[in-house]
Order: sequence, then C-alpha cells, then structure tokens
Amino acid sequence: MEEHSLWIDEQVNRIFGPMVAPLKNWLCSTIYGLFGKHYVPAEKVIPEHIIFALIVFIFCCVFFPLVRRSFSMERPGKIQQLLEVCIEFLNAQLEEIIGHGGKQYLPMVATIGTFILFMNLMGLIPGFMPPTSRINVTAGCALVVFIYYHYLGIKKQGALKYLKHFVGPIPWLFFLMVPVEIISHLARPFSLSVRLFANIYGEELIIVVFFSLLPLLLPLPIMALALLAFFRLSFSWS
Repeated sequence: MEEHSLWIDEQVNRIFGPMVAPLKNWLCSTIYGLFGKHYVPAEKVIPEHIIFALIVFIFCCVFFPLVRRSFSMERPGKIQQLLEVCIEFLNAQLEEIIGHGGKQYLPMVATIGTFILFMNLMGLIPGFMPPTSRINVTAGCALVVFIYYHYLGIKKQGALKYLKHFVGPIPWLFFLMVPVEIISHLARPFSLSVRLFANIYGEELIIVVFFSLLPLLLPLPIMALALLAFFRLSFSWS
C-alpha cells in the first residue's frame, strides 16, 4: 500500500524531530555497531506508528482516570455500566480458561486488550492510521505478552520446575520434546503478531480501495465489518 504522509505525523516530526534525532541516531548507531552494521537515518525521525501508538497511550492515561472520577455506586453512568459489563465478562472468561485465581490477571489482560482495541479503532478516524497495521507494533505487543506469561510461570512454579515442563511427561524423550516445546512457545508470539498485523493491514487496504472507488457510501459496510473484527482481534489477544 502506498504510504501517505499524515498531517499529525508531519507536525510531530517538525516539532519534536530535531530534539529526538540526536538520541535516536546515537542509540541506533550503537546498536548497529554491535553487529558491524552502519546505521543510515530514516527520512522521518519519529515513525508514524510510534506517534499514533503514543496518542493512544496518552488518551488512555487521561480518559480512564477522568472517567473513574465520575463513578458512583448509587447512580452509575452509561460508561460505568459498560465498563462493568466488560470487566464481568473478562473475569468470567479468566475463571473459565485459567480457573480459580484467574481474576488476578485481569489488570494485564484488560490493559493489553484495551490498548490494542483503541489502536485498531484509530484506523476508522480520518487522518489517523492504526498502529497495529505495522508489524513492529504487533511484534512488540506479542513480545510483552510472551515475557509476561513466562515470568508468571517462573514466579509461581520456580525456574527449575517451570523448565521441567519442556521435557514432557516422559523424561527419556526429552531430546524430542524440548525442541518441540521451544518451537511451540516461539510460534505463539509470531502467530499473534502476524495475525493481528495482517488483519489490520488488510482491512485498512480494503477501506482505502473502496473509498477511492466511491467515497463515503461504499466503504461504510466494510468499516462496519472492520469494527467487529477489531473487537474480535482485541478479545483474542486478551
């Protein structure tokens, strides 16, 4: 898909680019140098997917604390009721999938799911782009989830006991089971990142194509289907 420079992207790079460039060039040159490579600065100092991901992050940090201040036990508002339904649904899913004690993982599950949902929804706003249409963002989210569940496994069972499950139920088949388990675990973040990226990128491309054929009217059904897909993809990550 042809890249178009967005107004927000241009303004952010114009204002903050000169300040970020020296640090970025030093950091990237250092990392590239470790592998014997030469870093060539990109045309844009701050990539657009970073800009829009930060917009989502700032929005969440401002929106949810403000909403929380309006919560009331006696007269809950519509947003509070909607959030309570979502929380109850996620708690039920955690109890069903993980079992007793699954609710303790709600903060992480709800946070990553909400963050991805809002990044997906940005593609429906004119002048914005969904950060999840870039593999860098989806791979980063998948890596966070990958590290998180391994950290929980080691924390709960201990490093030695957790690593034993890679061997499998039959110890003498470890030479076969260990590679299979390693590949299986590495395939999970790869699958999550590629699936989310491909879905969002494909939907964004389809909307742009239909919009170029017949603006406003023809893309609306596609955007409605994309909206459902955004919720489904966010839930699958949660």
